[in-house]
Order: sequence, then structure tokens, then C-alpha cells
Amino acid sequence: MKKVQKLINESFARYAASFLKYMCHIVILFFAAGLVLSFMGRQTFTLHTSTETYNLAIYAEESHNQIWRGPVISMNDNVRVTAYANDGKIDLITQIGLSAMYAVNVIPLIICYWFLSRVFNNVSKGRIFTDQNASYLLYYGLIQMAVAVLIPFIKLLISHLANQFTNSIISINTGQNLLTDVIPNTAFIIAAYIIHYGVHLQDEADHTL
Repeated sequence: MKKVQKLINESFARYAASFLKYMCHIVILFFAAGLVLSFMGRQTFTLHTSTETYNLAIYAEESHNQIWRGPVISMNDNVRVTAYANDGKIDLITQIGLSAMYAVNVIPLIICYWFLSRVFNNVSKGRIFTDQNASYLLYYGLIQMAVAVLIPFIKLLISHLANQFTNSIISINTGQNLLTDVIPNTAFIIAAYIIHYGVHLQDEADHTL
């Protein structure tokens, strides 16, 4: 226990926060690159045609059996496209629907990690109990919970709308990790309250002195 407690010191916390700030920036860049790849048609999905099933199909290639394909991205959800017409080819509307589902999932996460990077930036500079940190953590927790609870329904709505304008059929299994996503992110909201409460205690102490 004493060895673990040695890690709870200002110097270690500042270095760790500085490192995590840059890691958040890397994650943001990774998500942004994935968004670009998605709109380029390099998002994988399972394609069912009248003759065959391709587990890692992408819109950008007509042949889905290539060994070297270049960079591709995918969603955690199980996305399937059924295209029996047009020789199993995917049209633009289907691709737009797939990219829209990826975007509504990734864009909130980019915002979340930007908020988190601001918290780590403040901690690395010794600014811990501030209303700004409390707000950033609150926003992070709320957006992450919205992603877990609301985004699955938005994805289903997008697939339904896309299916109205194309012969292909998009189907998606989503929301499987609802509880495992909601419970940890509730901790960020509680942490925001703790910091907010600490700020007010500090203010009261300062006024008393």
C-alpha cells in the first residue's frame, strides 16, 4: 500500500497529466483520420450479395477479396449491407448512410477527448480544484452517456432513412455495451461534483482567513 501511495504525489501527477494530454490529442487525430477514411469509402462492413458474403467489404473497392487494401476503419457495431440487386454493388446513398453513422459516433468522442485534454492540461500546470475542470469533466461525462444511450437510436434512424432511398438494406446491431459505457462515465460526473465542491470549500476557507 505504501508503494502505491508514493505514486500519489504532485510531481508524478503533473507528469502523468502532461503525458495523457498528448495522448488525448493523438486519439483526436486518430478519430479525425477515421472520419476522413469513412467519407473516402474505406469503412468496413459485412456485405451480403446474391452469390457471396464478404466480411470486410468497403465501398471504395469493387473487389472485396484483395489481400492489400490500404488503411480502413470500422465501427464497434455489427454493420451488414444486403445488396442483391445491381450485381451486389453498393450505391452512394448506402455509403453516405454508413459514413453518417460513423460520424455521429466519432464527432462527440472528439469533443469529449478535447475536454479531457483541457483537464489534463490544467492538472499538469497545478490547476486542479477549479470550476473549469469541474465543467470539463461534467461535459465529458454527459456527452459520453449521450453517446452510449442516444447514439444507437440515431444510428438506427440513419439506417432506416438510407434504406428508403436505395435498393440495398443496411442493418446494424448496436447498443450492446450500454451498461458498461454508462456506469464508468457516471464516475466523471461524480468527479466533477467533487471538484466543484472542493472549489467552494477552498473559497470558504479563503474568506474565513
